[in-house]
Amino acid sequence: MPHYEKKLDGKEIFRGRILRVEVDQVELENGAVSRREVVRHPGGAAILPVDAEGNATLVRQFRYAFGREILEIPAGKLEPGEDPKTAAVRELEEECGLVAGEITDLGCIYPSVGYDDEVIYLFLARELSTTVARPDDGEFVTLEQYPLEELTGMAERGEIRDAKTVTAILKTSRML
Repeated sequence: MPHYEKKLDGKEIFRGRILRVEVDQVELENGAVSRREVVRHPGGAAILPVDAEGNATLVRQFRYAFGREILEIPAGKLEPGEDPKTAAVRELEEECGLVAGEITDLGCIYPSVGYDDEVIYLFLARELSTTVARPDDGEFVTLEQYPLEELTGMAERGEIRDAKTVTAILKTSRML
């Protein structure tokens, strides 16, 4: 029999621009009652652009929660009802000024299953051409290019720690 928890009651305690926080009471499979704090997030899409020479373009940007710059693949939040592939293509153009002739679905990840319902959809972009980057207001990124092989080593050594980026790099390195 599968494990389960049954929601008994819940309350939204915060609603922001990007997420909301709920506190729920749940009944466990043994009949005990417990509390769950859940961050509700609309999900995101991320894309790893790799050119014909095997070089990948990543973005370096300051991430407030960690108080430092993070090297990561282009990514963004899903708008209500938005197709993840459409969102990934949008982020590739906005953040990197790139358009892809070929998009490959790399699957999705659950970045933090203990308290968050976010799902991030991952894609690989190939057959790249340039256009004009249009970052969102308040979004400041520096583009950096690395050979995919170098990024794979960086991910394996823990030099890249962003979960979506590590996953996309490792999945892509096994494909190409």
